[in-house]
Amino acid sequence: MLGRGYDAGQPMRVFSVEPDGGFTEYEQLPFETDHAEADLEQWLEANPGGILEDGPLLIIGRQVPTDLGKSIDLLGVDREGNVVVVELKRDRTPRDVVAQALEYAAFAAKLDAATLEGILGEYHPDEPLGLAEYHREYFDQSEAVAFNKDQRIVIIGQQVTPEIRQTALFLGSKGIPVTCVEFTFFQAAGGGRLLSQEIVVGAEHARLQATARPKRVTRAEFLESCDDNGRAVFARILDLADRKGMSTRWGTKGFSMGVDLGSTRGIVCYGYPPASRSGQTFYTGLDQVGLVPEEVAEQHLRKAEQTGLFASTGKGWKCLIDRPFTDDEVGALVAWCESVTQAIREHAVPGGQSPG
Repeated sequence: MLGRGYDAGQPMRVFSVEPDGGFTEYEQLPFETDHAEADLEQWLEANPGGILEDGPLLIIGRQVPTDLGKSIDLLGVDREGNVVVVELKRDRTPRDVVAQALEYAAFAAKLDAATLEGILGEYHPDEPLGLAEYHREYFDQSEAVAFNKDQRIVIIGQQVTPEIRQTALFLGSKGIPVTCVEFTFFQAAGGGRLLSQEIVVGAEHARLQATARPKRVTRAEFLESCDDNGRAVFARILDLADRKGMSTRWGTKGFSMGVDLGSTRGIVCYGYPPASRSGQTFYTGLDQVGLVPEEVAEQHLRKAEQTGLFASTGKGWKCLIDRPFTDDEVGALVAWCESVTQAIREHAVPGGQSPG
């Protein structure tokens, strides 16, 4: 997709540059000439990075049925956990477009985390991660967010009329974030195709979000935020990551430690300081990624249980660091991390984890 950045009152002209330096113009065409709305919906679903102005969008459902017998084109979640309703304009009046989007947002506001997880499960029936873990991995965050604190609306069409823009700006001023996206379809004589898009309402909200986003913690800041018990454990684990060439990614409070495998990443563990919601905690990651054969994952989870340091969370295992650990106990955690790292490198299943 190409950003536009031109006088909206003038038709956009797009050219390809030929090997001899000559230009070949792409013809601007109504999208519906050779495509159904489902085509655009599918393209957006496969390329969600350009839907929002302030970051990527995690799609969790398509054609999601509402309680009034209608269907939301695309349902997603943003980085902060807000639910995003994506609605294609189609051939409806401005009043109908806005009313439909608001109706869907009102429905989305009633969805709790369990319902959202169910929608994700229907959309990705083979996805081994729950919503919280999937969101954390998709946005490369070291800690989970609270879902559906707020709702956002995205309206997409070949033309976003002045009436829709004006209403979207008004709703934004009243605390209902609305992003409006225009797209233009081009085709060259030789069959080449281009899809240009421009966010025509929403940039103001993006600047506010960018200003408010908290910074990621550094290694030194993380260790400083831990008590003596936590520093003794996490310093050894982070040193292991350095020695073994593992990747450590930092969130606003904690970290994830893993193995980079080209476009995928296998998570070994997560670490959180005392101020986090779960307390000063070491979490296993192997059970969440689906990256190694099930028997290998179960073998290492049994090893974690056998240390006597972990408690089950229902989906995984956690080690609460609320006391001084002996050298042998710290050594057991470090050895477990090293063993998991080796298992991921030896047994990784291609495509077992989304890029992170």
